[in-house]
Amino acid sequence: MQKKCINRDINYIYEIVKLSFYNILTLNLSQMCTKTKTVRSGLKLSILVLLALCTGNNCATAQLKIYVNTDLEGISGVYKFDQSREKDTPLNIQACEYFMGDVAAVVRGLRDGGATEVVILDGHGSGAVIPHLMAPGAKYITGKPRPGDGGLTDLNSTFAGMVMLGFHAMMGTPDGVLCHTQSSKTENRYWYNGVESGEMAQSSIIAGYYGVPPIMVTGDEATCREAKKFFGNNIVTVAVKRGISREAAELYPFDETRKALYEGAKRAIAAIKSCKPYIIKTPIQVKEQWLNLDPSLPKPVIVTREGVAEDALHILSWSRK
Repeated sequence: MQKKCINRDINYIYEIVKLSFYNILTLNLSQMCTKTKTVRSGLKLSILVLLALCTGNNCATAQLKIYVNTDLEGISGVYKFDQSREKDTPLNIQACEYFMGDVAAVVRGLRDGGATEVVILDGHGSGAVIPHLMAPGAKYITGKPRPGDGGLTDLNSTFAGMVMLGFHAMMGTPDGVLCHTQSSKTENRYWYNGVESGEMAQSSIIAGYYGVPPIMVTGDEATCREAKKFFGNNIVTVAVKRGISREAAELYPFDETRKALYEGAKRAIAAIKSCKPYIIKTPIQVKEQWLNLDPSLPKPVIVTREGVAEDALHILSWSRK
């Protein structure tokens, strides 16, 4: 709720209560016989004003902003890298249409759950937003280059929660469909303070800098399992498929997944009060591994480097030891 609105309403209630009790305390003797009735009337008036303010139009000014960070690999119907790596191929265009369907379901659920503002971040590397398919009720951030700490453009402390839509499990997850962390080709892996972490944890560490809790994750079953591991059982998860291998999955019909996404988004609003920001100790000890795919090498070589991130905003732009 906006601070100005809160202060105005509290002051208004205070003046009503003060006036009611002032009238009681200044009663003369001739009014003593009706004192009990006056007390009741004063209290009743104060209570009625309080209830009106808490249930009427004044509370309609309350703001509940939700930040939706998105990816493509965890979307309904997406199960192979040909759908996500190369931009504007027939398979990619189709996958982006699937993406817009999942986004629409979540936007509807968040708004019906009570969100007053929804911001969608097009978080997939090559982009996935199709403008003519944008569902109403949200604002969409897409295109490059764009500013943003850790890539989360416009995220700040005014948001009540973050949804991670269409995410995937971290690199090396056996049943994680299209699992990877940052780069699927060089198979990057990251550790923060000794804990291996995927893209969900990375995004949530950055959101935690602003005090914004993760409230919902969608993707395959492995992604949902990873979310519970890092963020606890209060976070809402919606599985839109079950992984069999890195590029094989058991898919669920879109009518079913979109219904589940809508209902999950509504529950996520209610879960905000029980979800906490994901915050880790700073300075952050960072380790990164990736494959050197230089064609001059006889075979790919694993490269490791370590360093320190001074705070959560620098977990992807840290300094070597």
